[in-house]
Formats: sequence, structure tokens, C-alpha cells
Amino acid sequence: MWIYEKKLQYPVKIATPNPRLAGLIITALGGPDGEMGAATRYLNQRYTMPDGRVIGTLTDVGSEELGHMEMVASIVYQLTRNLTPDEIKAGGFDKYYVDNGAAIYPSSASGVPFNAMAIASKEDALASITEDLAADAAILQEQPLSKNRRKAL
Repeated sequence: MWIYEKKLQYPVKIATPNPRLAGLIITALGGPDGEMGAATRYLNQRYTMPDGRVIGTLTDVGSEELGHMEMVASIVYQLTRNLTPDEIKAGGFDKYYVDNGAAIYPSSASGVPFNAMAIASKEDALASITEDLAADAAILQEQPLSKNRRKAL
């Protein structure tokens, strides 16, 4: 069904590690509205859709989300690679690191592991699509960081 290209959809090249930023970005992978939930949601919801065009769209979008997962994981990895224990602690990444080391583990920024409870898939097509819209809207409505919060990162 899929053809995997051995390259990222968009290149990720981060030169300067930043464990504090990695601790925030990890939620884009495994948080409640993250890419892992989105990919799983779309790829599972397609089975109960009554129209082949909607099935195809959900398959396309779910596949795209898999690519997003790979990019976010690459970002987190590059932000945390080759850090010293002091840098990990100073960057607030020590709680994540104690459990996972430098491995990519899908969780929210608050440390809650990815949970399938963040995924809704109903037999009712309208309920499933409404949930998709709500999850995507949650990401779009996040407030930009204030100037002070950006400085802290």
C-alpha cells in the first residue's frame, strides 16, 4: 500500500542542541493532538467510511501524518543528540531522559506517554470527521509564545 522514500518530506538540519525546546516539541509527536494520534485516527477511520473518495482522502491524510511523525522525531533527536548530563539537566530534559535516554518516545510535553485514548474512531462517519476537525483545530488555535517565553527557550 505504501511506498517509503528514504528521505524526510522536508529536511531537518539542526546544528545547536536545545533540550528545553525538544521537551516542548515532543508533544507534537505523542501529545493528545500530535502526529501519532492523527496518523492512527485517519488510517483507522477510513474503514467505516461509506464513500470511496472519503476513504482515499483519509488514507492520503493518514499517510501524510506518518511523514510528519518522522520529521518531528528527527527534530527531537537532533535537539537532544550528544548532550552532556549537565546540559540535559539544565535544559529540563532530565525527567524524560531518565526514562528514555536519547531514544524518541512519544509523549506529551508534560510527560504523559502517548495513549490511544486520544484517538476517536466511530462507525458514524460524521462523528469521526468532526473529531478530525476538532483535533486539527486544537493545533491551529494554540497561542504563539510570548516574547518572555521565547527568551526562556
